[in-house]
Amino acid sequence: MTKPIAPASIRRRQRTALIMLVVAGTLNYLDRSTLSIANPLIRQELGLSIADMGLLLSAFLWAYAFAQLPGGALVDRVGPHRLLAGGLGLWSIAQAVAGFVTSFWQFSIARVFLGLGEAPMFSSAVRVVRDWYNVRDRGLPTGIWNCTSSLGPAIAPPILTVLMISFGWRWMFGIMGVVGVVVAATWFLVYRDPTEAHFTEEERHYLTDGEEQRTYAPVRLAEWLGLFRFRTTWGLVLGFFGVVYMGWLYLAWLPGYLEMQRHMSIPKTGIVAAIPFAFGVVGSISGGWIADWLMRRGFSPVNSRKVPVIVGLLGMVVFTVVAAETPSDSLAVAAISAALMFGASASGMSWALASVAAPANCTASLGAIQNFGGYLGGALAPTVTGFIVQATGSFVPALLVSASIGLVSALMYLVVIRGEPITTAELDAVAGFTTHPTA
Repeated sequence: MTKPIAPASIRRRQRTALIMLVVAGTLNYLDRSTLSIANPLIRQELGLSIADMGLLLSAFLWAYAFAQLPGGALVDRVGPHRLLAGGLGLWSIAQAVAGFVTSFWQFSIARVFLGLGEAPMFSSAVRVVRDWYNVRDRGLPTGIWNCTSSLGPAIAPPILTVLMISFGWRWMFGIMGVVGVVVAATWFLVYRDPTEAHFTEEERHYLTDGEEQRTYAPVRLAEWLGLFRFRTTWGLVLGFFGVVYMGWLYLAWLPGYLEMQRHMSIPKTGIVAAIPFAFGVVGSISGGWIADWLMRRGFSPVNSRKVPVIVGLLGMVVFTVVAAETPSDSLAVAAISAALMFGASASGMSWALASVAAPANCTASLGAIQNFGGYLGGALAPTVTGFIVQATGSFVPALLVSASIGLVSALMYLVVIRGEPITTAELDAVAGFTTHPTA
């Protein structure tokens, strides 16, 4: 299969959009990590138990999960240009406000608004890639922007620990909020949706070659509801549940695990906790490259993404079990690093799968529906882990529960998701439409 060459004007737009997505996505995960990094100090100052902290960590996640469903549809209707800018602004203000809280419930409210603001981030990103890249080229850019889910946590421990030690945990939240407002303004001023651009015939050919004619018409409610009539949608929801559950166990509790289970100091944790997430960056980008390579070797758009997801989940399961059972601190960190490398590949290619599994104008909607399922798992992970650790005094049972969930999710991707995308005609049929708008 011949790889199409993007015109120079499209390449410039791709680079600009991808750079800004990486900046915004990295900030997204830095902001999520602030509570985990400041976990011991916040518990001490506000008088919270480990179980309380698990609930507080999940407050963001429940809001984020349930905001996915309307958020993805809004991205497909309004466009990433305006919606991501608004989301960035909202979550940054919520982040700054968290520096002023004095109780568990105030903190919970701030984290809820952080979740609401962050909800359009990744559904916007998958729509941007769908809009500006040919179907054969989407794996690698998806892997690149998705690597921010590892890059952010990788650089968060050293950066946030320095800010926290230098200025206190409250100022750490405030500084990150101000940075976010600046990023939101930059995105709004620089990025443009395809509906705001005028394409030449060469540009249109590059963007549409290899797939059905795309439509930029806003998604309709009947189409959005129609997505739930397909097994592929449910496979994405159920499969991504395990991907995000396993990822969020590490994201929410890795610093606490290193301090409580492995008895490391806070300064040492700030360094060691960054190592596994650095491997996640490699996994996400490598998974994207492999997906594009598989497609050029004859795999279908869906299967070229599904295979790396399944392999990634299985790798994450195996190395999570190793981390749980080994008495060696060094081997545990190495196993967690491998687990997050495989997990980042699975996560990125899940998003890449959403970019090819449905019509173009439903891309963000399908991605957000998938992310809703994922963040039900993500919301449960910190709470379930907190209660298990408090009840048993160990992270080992929590890690084994996580591995079991990941194994079931790999089976969902293998069995439930079909090998061909949902077509416009199929979606129109279940939605009750006889014609589909093209503009």
